[in-house]
Amino acid sequence: MIRKWIILVIVAVATSLSCWGQIASNQWSSSFDADSIRKALDDGPYFTLYKDSYFTAGTSIGSKPSRTNSDVKFQISIAQRLTKSTLPFNTFLYLFYSQKCMWNVFEESMPMRDLNFNPGIGLAKYLFVKNRYIGKVTLMVEHESNGRDGIESRSWNKISLAGNVLIDPNFMVHGKVWIPIIDGQNNKDILDYSGIYQMGVAITSPNKRFGFALTLVKRRGWNLNYNSIWEVNYRLFKKDNQFLFLQYYNGYGENLLDYNKFHSRLRLGIVIKPAIFSEY
Repeated sequence: MIRKWIILVIVAVATSLSCWGQIASNQWSSSFDADSIRKALDDGPYFTLYKDSYFTAGTSIGSKPSRTNSDVKFQISIAQRLTKSTLPFNTFLYLFYSQKCMWNVFEESMPMRDLNFNPGIGLAKYLFVKNRYIGKVTLMVEHESNGRDGIESRSWNKISLAGNVLIDPNFMVHGKVWIPIIDGQNNKDILDYSGIYQMGVAITSPNKRFGFALTLVKRRGWNLNYNSIWEVNYRLFKKDNQFLFLQYYNGYGENLLDYNKFHSRLRLGIVIKPAIFSEY
């Protein structure tokens, strides 16, 4: 019964996010000039998508698929703008919340292996150059934990500075660096696995049907030790924001419980994307 309720909640939230994403896409898709963007900001919506919201299933690369190395991974991510008018320096305040789940659906009783909660608050500023919208810079305070106790408890906090820059409407670069505040007793070495900064690119085709994204997360140390996340998406319907989604994760830190274990997994599913660009 509990499992059925969880599935119903996921479907309901995904449907709501899809509707909000479609409204936002209609507002933002026409132009990237300053006047259009500022009007879209004034009109809302204030509750919207934040990171990609997806539902995927897959298995490990390099070994025979089994019940123990195959799973479902899904994420729900939303944001709520708190200030209608802009603050000094044309900034605005918003709350965000992301939840990621590793679900071992192929094992007996289908246990949810790990749930990761990521709430936070951000102060953002949209960037304009020569009357053209080029991106956003954000200062945020965020918390991430898996809500467990005892030896399986994992948590940390970050003061993060992030930037997204649109080189053109089809090519975006992004980066994020953070000051960690590690309060979890069982993950003191999390920077060695989950990283100290990240960077990446996101590319879409001119007709917005195809997309590719690569995110690299630098683990602590002087070596070229990166976690990499490769993503390919295909828009299912021309006027919709739902995509067929392929994600390949290679490295550590995919979830908090197993942050120090190496994963190389390929998953396929559906993703609902925010307007313009996703947060990473």
